[in-house]
Amino acid sequence: MRVISICLALLSTPVAAHEYWIEPLDWQIGANDKVQARLVNGSDFVGIEFAFLPDRFTRFDLISNGRAVPVTGRLGSRPALDKKAPAEGLVVAAYVSTLNLLTYDDRETFEKFIAEKDLGAVVQARGDQSKDVPTEVFTRYSKALIGVGDSEGSDSHLGLAVELVALDNPYTDDLSDGLRVQSYQADTPRADTQIELFSRDPEGEVELTLHRTDAEGVAVLPVEPGHDYLVSAVVLRAPDRSIAAATGAVWESLWAALTFAVPD
Repeated sequence: MRVISICLALLSTPVAAHEYWIEPLDWQIGANDKVQARLVNGSDFVGIEFAFLPDRFTRFDLISNGRAVPVTGRLGSRPALDKKAPAEGLVVAAYVSTLNLLTYDDRETFEKFIAEKDLGAVVQARGDQSKDVPTEVFTRYSKALIGVGDSEGSDSHLGLAVELVALDNPYTDDLSDGLRVQSYQADTPRADTQIELFSRDPEGEVELTLHRTDAEGVAVLPVEPGHDYLVSAVVLRAPDRSIAAATGAVWESLWAALTFAVPD
């Protein structure tokens, strides 16, 4: 029998329609410095900081040169990530949440979420004509790119259930033609799907632009020096039968996030 861990049994606001990301205090650090980063839940690249709570995640690692080092910490500490850099180069922070349960306030909120994330085809393909208020389970799959020392190296596909992989290094590569990101569901590139790009300028102003992946699941994102970026993509599907039976959920969403900065 499969045991399902549910962190949030009932939410009064549509948190599932919000992003969850890793936000480093400094995007580039010295070779002997600590990697420090917040876990943030919100929208438009603004949100609420979460503490280090091991019962809320199934994976929290720093990856460098193909080696993953688990993030440890004191219960309730902020920032949630406060660990010496494992090596010099490009370090990837990866976070996978536990399964969460959401009941929407109304059907209209769910339909707004579907429209914003361009998921209408999934709902139509499943033949969902219900006007009932849906229950949904969701999981977060977040990554951040941190430059340590010379910042050299590359992001890699970690095999997460959903994942965004940077094909260019934002700290060392020429990004005049944009930064390439590849979207995955497990090991399969997600072709012709929406990617959201939140760009935050030095004054804190945030702009959202929408992009689509090509046949290989790749989107070329326009980036500017001095800006921070949050890339987001969402998969919607019917939940596994065991999850549906345990939770009553009729939908499951999987959220991929990738954060990085482009230096001046």
